[in-house]
Parts: sequence; C-alpha cells; structure tokens
Amino acid sequence: MLKVTKFGGSSMADASQCRKVRDIVLSDPSRKVVIVSAAGKSSQDNHKITDLLYLCHAHIKYGMDCSNVFEMIAGRYRKIRDELGLDIDLEPEFVELKHRLEKKDVSEDELVSRGEYFSAKLMAACLGFEFVDAADWVYFKMDGSVDQEASYQALQEKVHGGVVIPGFYGVMPDGNIRTFSRGGSDITGALAAAALDADVYENWTDVSGILMADPRIVENPLPIPEVTYDELRELSYSGAQVLHELTLFPVREKGIPLNIRNTNDPEAPGTMIREKFDGDSDPNRFITGITGKKDFSIVHLSKRGLSNEVGLLRRILSIYERHNISVVYVPNGIDNVSVVIETEAITPKLYTILAEVQQEIRPDTLQVIDKIAVVAAVGRRMSKRPGISGQIFGALGQAGINIRWITQSPDELNIIFGVNNDDFAKAIRVLYDSFAK
Repeated sequence: MLKVTKFGGSSMADASQCRKVRDIVLSDPSRKVVIVSAAGKSSQDNHKITDLLYLCHAHIKYGMDCSNVFEMIAGRYRKIRDELGLDIDLEPEFVELKHRLEKKDVSEDELVSRGEYFSAKLMAACLGFEFVDAADWVYFKMDGSVDQEASYQALQEKVHGGVVIPGFYGVMPDGNIRTFSRGGSDITGALAAAALDADVYENWTDVSGILMADPRIVENPLPIPEVTYDELRELSYSGAQVLHELTLFPVREKGIPLNIRNTNDPEAPGTMIREKFDGDSDPNRFITGITGKKDFSIVHLSKRGLSNEVGLLRRILSIYERHNISVVYVPNGIDNVSVVIETEAITPKLYTILAEVQQEIRPDTLQVIDKIAVVAAVGRRMSKRPGISGQIFGALGQAGINIRWITQSPDELNIIFGVNNDDFAKAIRVLYDSFAK
C-alpha cells in the first residue's frame, strides 16, 4: 500500500509541529511520499514564511533593504533545525539566496518557493528520507498548465523509497521556477498521488476533516465523515474553503480517495472523499454540508415574450463575457432573467454593462439588487427524500428569512438560494440547527 501525505503550513510551523509530522509519517510504513508547505504561523507574534518572502520581494522591487525580513525567515528555519537536533547546514543556501536577492537575480516565483524548499529539506533530514525537488519533476507547459504525462514519468523515476517533496512550485520549459496560486501545495500532493497511483492521498491540516458549516458562524459544527467529489466541488464552488480548487482533478482522474486529516489529532478519521460510497455513514442526515458567500449583485430584467425570442439568453450572457465577467447563477422565469454576479467583479463595469443590455436587449424593466448572499445546501441524499425543498424553505420562512431567488441542479445535489447579506449567518444557522444536529 502507498499513501501520499501532504502537510500544510500549520503542520510545519515550528519544531513541535514537525515532530508531530515525523511521528505520523513513521507510524505507518505505507506513508512513503511526503509533500510539505512552507512554515506557517506558530503564534500570533510571527508570520507565515510565504508572506515574509513576498515582503522581501516587495522590498527589493522598491529599492529597500530586506535584510531584517530575510533574517526572520532564516532564523525561523534555523530554530526549527536546532530544536529538532538536525545535522543539516542551510547557511550556504541562505547566503546564496540573499546575495541573489541583493543583485535582483531571483524572480518572485522562485523566491517565494523557497519556503517550501527549506521546509522539505528539514523534514527530509528529520525523517531520514530522500529530498526530491519539485523543480525536478513538476513540469509546466508554456501556457502555465501542468504537463501531467512528463511530470508523472519523472516522479516515477525518482521515487525508490521514502521521499520528501516541497509543494507549491515546479519548473517552466525555460528552466525558470513557477508557483501555483496560494495553497498550491495541495496540487503538488495530488499530482504526486496520481503519478504514483497511490492508494490514498492524505491531506493533513489543522482541522479534523471538512466541517458541515463555517465554525465562524456555527459553534462547533460537526465534521463530515464522507463526501463525494461532486459534493465537495459544490461545497467549494459555493464558498467552503476546503482545498485548492485544482486539487481534486489529478486524484479523481485516477480514482484515488482523498482523506482530510488533523495533524493535531491524528487518531481522528477526518473526512474521506471518494467518487461514490456504497452506503451512508448517517442515513438520517440528508444534508452533507451548508455553505455560502456574501456580496453578490443581481441584474434582473424582464421583457414580454422573452421566452419566445430565440438566442436572447445567449445575447444577454455574451455582454458579460465581452467584459470578462463570470456569471455565477442565472435564475429565470418565463419573461424574466436574473444574472447573479460577485459585486466586486461587476462594480467597475456596471454602468457600461447596463447600457449595453439596454441597447442590445431593450428590456421592459432593468434593475440591480445589491447586498445579496448565496447559500447552498449540498447533499447527495437529498434526491432520495421527497419534500426536502419544502422543509428547507419552511424552516427559513419560520425564521423570518426572505428568499430572493432559488435554483437547483437537475441531479438534486444542491439547493441554492439568495438572501440579503444581513440574513446570511442566520440562514446558515437555521439550516444547520434544523437539519444537521
């Protein structure tokens, strides 16, 4: 059996956390491939290493001395090394990197990737595993996408025992380092799991799996023991901050289960993510998770005979496409269409878009409604339970929450609705209290 394990920044934040990582990995011989993030915050008094590296680059870019910031970074890694009692000399690489910084001979991507690089160096020494640089196997194409075939083959040739790999970056065809977007170590782990046909991809973080609701809104929400890839995509798209959105594709293509685990509570089973499950861990609970986001706008138009006018919806949406505006939802009626968009995205171009809609569509009415929140109830079991929509909207109605619009996927995997921003947290709590406890 092979388990690919990825540990996030909170798991690498200091020597104490690194010892937990070491113990978790060595407790299971099948954990042979380890991907790590840069050291995160170990207390309120320090910073994430990646943030400090970005700050270093900003200093150099504007001609400011970054020595103090760089010393904070090097000092964090020296402290971890010394407290772990590791015999690894990082000084030559620190000196070289600082020299390149002063000469402005290092790109922003390469600079910020060094957080993961030094974390992996230390963890490899801590475990007695081989260090494998991500730049030696994560190959990007010129368009910025990952060359999966070449990357997979390269990693297969390099793994012959226990290895530690830095996450977050790879290499372009011209040899330059390129990073994923923030949180991209999740992707590195997923690519490694897919490349090696792992039996499980474990993603270790600081929570015991995916929670049914945002703990900032619901006190002590229950964890989700099992979730399908489709459900997770719905939860992530609708606002849940779970994993980097590109993490799922490599492992899902290979049918590899993904297990979200807690470094600080390694005995907890966490959340298991699969394509499908034969049975339900809790058949009485039909909602898997509740999520959402605030600050959307609705552009609503009505026009007599709209449903009979061929191509009208395409013409409406093409206006937004011309302005590179992503349309999130399109609830509609017989003679009306609403376009739901993130307020931040449309605000700079709002009046231009309204003018074009007026000119090209000539609606009878056209209005904009702001301060709207989107709430999604997601669950694969909802389709098997008649009257679910009625129960959900009944609970919201009894709580005095006004629903502004509703949409549901044909597979009945979710029920999505809009409420006023002011009702967002209340709506989440009502659904959780009514259907999750």
